[in-house]
Order: sequence, then C-alpha cells, then structure tokens
Amino acid sequence: MPVIVVANPKGGVGKSTLATNLAGNLARRGHRVMLGDIDRQESTRGWLALRPGGLPSIASWQVGHDDVARPPKGTTHAVLDTPAGLHGKRLDAVMKFADTVLVPLQPSLFDIRATHDFVRALQTHKRADRVRLGLVGMRVRDHTIAAEQLRIFLDQLGVPVVGFLRDTQHYVHLAARGLTLWDVAPGRVERDLAQWQPILDWIAP
Repeated sequence: MPVIVVANPKGGVGKSTLATNLAGNLARRGHRVMLGDIDRQESTRGWLALRPGGLPSIASWQVGHDDVARPPKGTTHAVLDTPAGLHGKRLDAVMKFADTVLVPLQPSLFDIRATHDFVRALQTHKRADRVRLGLVGMRVRDHTIAAEQLRIFLDQLGVPVVGFLRDTQHYVHLAARGLTLWDVAPGRVERDLAQWQPILDWIAP
C-alpha cells in the first residue's frame, strides 16, 4: 500500500490543502483511500466530517480496542497530513512507513529557511534511500519577485520540484464544504487541475 506523507515543520504552508486534494484525486480514480491526520489540530479529520455523502469515499483511521490507529481494511492508498514542528522521533516514526514525502512551501523567506533545514534532515535520514522526496510550491503567484526567489531556492536543493499551485480562493471555498477540485465541475477549476497534473504524474509514474 503506497503511503504518501505531506510534511513541513512550518505551519500554514498548505499541508492540509495538498493532502486533502491528493486524497480526493485518488478516491476519484477509484482507489480506496485513507486520509490520516497526525496533526493534533486534526484538520483533515474535521474536513472529512464536512464531506457530503455520495462523493468518492475517503476514510480515516480506525482505532481498535488497543487504541492503536490503523488504516481501514481494504485500504489501497494512504495520505498522511503531519503537524508543524515535525522532527526527531516523530519524524523517524513517519519515515518508517512513508513511501513518498511531499514537502509544500510558500514563497516567503521564513518558509524557505525552515524548509531548507527540513529537506536536509530528510536527505540525510537513515531511510532517505527508500523514500521518494518531492517539493510543491504553494500559493505561488506567477511573475512576482517572491515566486522567482522560490524557484531559485528550489533549484539549489537538488530535490525534484513536482509542481506549483497558484494562490486561489478555490481551495478555501472547497475545503469549507469538505470538497476537492475533483468533486466539482472541471470547467470551474480547469486552471487548477492543469497545475495538479505534473504532481499526479510524478506520484504515479
């Protein structure tokens, strides 16, 4: 079962946006998806509670009598959202079962500095050779100085940059209703779907 982890030690960079929409795409393609929330804020669990019936199903953790959270039986793909400040033993625990780690970041100096150190920690982790690592630029406005600085920084990391997602209220409005880009008419979000395609191609080559 592929396990895709969305992680960045800084809060507010778009982890939940990336995780929920990735889960939504996998579910739309017919996979049995679990969206797990390792964040104490339980952002994705709250989002799942808003998700209307009749849409492609996305499950959450199942907690057994032993209080251990596990993917529901039959799960084919797992997407995990992670908390800010992920490091040390908590990072080790996540890396232990991750197949892919996607690191979202925004074009700001603070995000870039925090992400630089985190990426280096991932690259030098004892399981680095077993985990695919990719970066996703979030809330990127084309033709801005901030966007250009982000691209320069990403080029220096030596890590695949799998996509850039624009700054749009679509994600905010959809999240408030438990929806993803793949739950509405494609014509409404055509530009955003196009931006997602390189990310999806990289995840499932």
